[in-house]
Amino acid sequence: MPELPDVEGFRRVLESCARGRVVRRVDVRDTGVLHGVSARRLRGALEGRRFGKPERHGKWLLARTGDGPTLMLHFGMTGRLICADPDDALDPHDRVLFTLAGGRQVRYRDQRKLQGLWLADDSAVARLLERQGPDAMAVSCEEFETALAGRRGHIKTTLTDQSVLAGLGNLLADEILWLAGLRPDRRASDLSPADRRRLYTRMRRTLRAAVAAGCVPPRDSWLTGHRDDPDPVCPRCGSPLRRTRMSGRGTVWCPRCQPSGS
Repeated sequence: MPELPDVEGFRRVLESCARGRVVRRVDVRDTGVLHGVSARRLRGALEGRRFGKPERHGKWLLARTGDGPTLMLHFGMTGRLICADPDDALDPHDRVLFTLAGGRQVRYRDQRKLQGLWLADDSAVARLLERQGPDAMAVSCEEFETALAGRRGHIKTTLTDQSVLAGLGNLLADEILWLAGLRPDRRASDLSPADRRRLYTRMRRTLRAAVAAGCVPPRDSWLTGHRDDPDPVCPRCGSPLRRTRMSGRGTVWCPRCQPSGS
């Protein structure tokens, strides 16, 4: 599933491919990825307009068009953003094509179509962002501690709640908690100030590395690099990793590096 590092990579794709360019044509190949807007209205709202500087908040990508509406993109589990030549062969999962001045084309590609595209004015964008917590890449340590304060749920569930902190998903949460030495099923309200500061530091470090890679990298030295092994072991201590489900999400942790009570 695309998480903050992936969406930041898509923001860079949009920045380099589309910023400052006029939308010449919008082709909707599958209306199943449109939310609250018809293909006709999407074309009418965007064709002839110029994409401005794209923004990201958590897992949302905002493609603004000056004084026009904002195209909002969410990538669900399998979404991607591709910069292509209009003559390049189409992928079966290319759902919406934005042909731009200068011979470029941005393609929204998505196999499972769990999220998609919205068209919003400034007030609608503001309402959406009000429901999101602070962006995990931009949040300060003080804001992070405030976001976690009083949360009674498990710390993993808290970290992946987009209304608490925007941008973290399943892989990042497991990776960060492993680095911080905290069990995913520990109550967020039980964390000490030192635990929260350590968690914040590990989150920042993990996000910087993942954003540079454009994804949560499956490196041998990362938990992510071993979670799908048939018999996964911790890359730090060599202990067998444990698997469970929390809030419907597959969860992996090391019982030695993340012992009970930590």
